[in-house]
Amino acid sequence: MKADHLKHNEITDKVIRAYYSVYNSLGYGFLEKVYENAMLIELEKMKVFVERQKKIIVYYEEKEIGLYYADLVVEGSVIVELKAAEILCEEHEIQLLNYLKATEIEVGLLLNFGARPHFKRKIFANKPNSPLLTERLSA
Repeated sequence: MKADHLKHNEITDKVIRAYYSVYNSLGYGFLEKVYENAMLIELEKMKVFVERQKKIIVYYEEKEIGLYYADLVVEGSVIVELKAAEILCEEHEIQLLNYLKATEIEVGLLLNFGARPHFKRKIFANKPNSPLLTERLSA
């Protein structure tokens, strides 16, 4: 079995290639939505299945308590959160980790289209029937 740090590596490699292609073409300064649209085009050119603005419903004790939207979900296996910030901060990383916690997806990429290209890869090993939260990715 693959080590966690290599999980879905073939997908994350494609996403990172798409990220640098978009960054090198557009540079920085646009809104996140512009980068999201460009990433969608680039990933579709690579024949990768991408869903954008994928709804994430958070449940607690079987009751819906929150609703979020992941920027991109790639091949149903990797959540991609896009930022257009000067620098990535801890809150951005926590946001991505919470998206992973709220789904069965274990791998996430945080891509920043700031003055300098920067990305982070996050892994959250989901444990079924967590006593704290019971969360799912909705269709």
